[in-house]
Amino acid sequence: MKAAIIILSDPKAGGEEALGRVFNALSAAYDFKQKGEEVTVLFQGAGTRWIGELSKSNHPVHELFDVVKDTVAGVSCGCAEVFGATEEIEKSAFEFVKDNAVPGTSGLPSLHKLASDGYTILSF
Repeated sequence: MKAAIIILSDPKAGGEEALGRVFNALSAAYDFKQKGEEVTVLFQGAGTRWIGELSKSNHPVHELFDVVKDTVAGVSCGCAEVFGATEEIEKSAFEFVKDNAVPGTSGLPSLHKLASDGYTILSF
């Protein structure tokens, strides 16, 4: 079994829903990882803003993020540009993913490639 977890929620939206979505996404990654299953996490859309937030040691989900950050395949390059997260990503150890050459962007992750490689795609 293989899972690709796509985080789209926006930390700037505030409130419990955005936090709940990223918490559940990372919890799912933890579950797959603990079971020895293949899991990959991608940050897309406004979700690219989470990298800066989750990297803060005082964030309530920081500890969980730290445990599963080795499952993070990267961050959508085009989305980071659109949502103003490029600088935070560049400061982090995470890679930009741009294997889907969407016109007018610097590229996004290819969900088709993940599906073709047998991943079940879960979005949060």
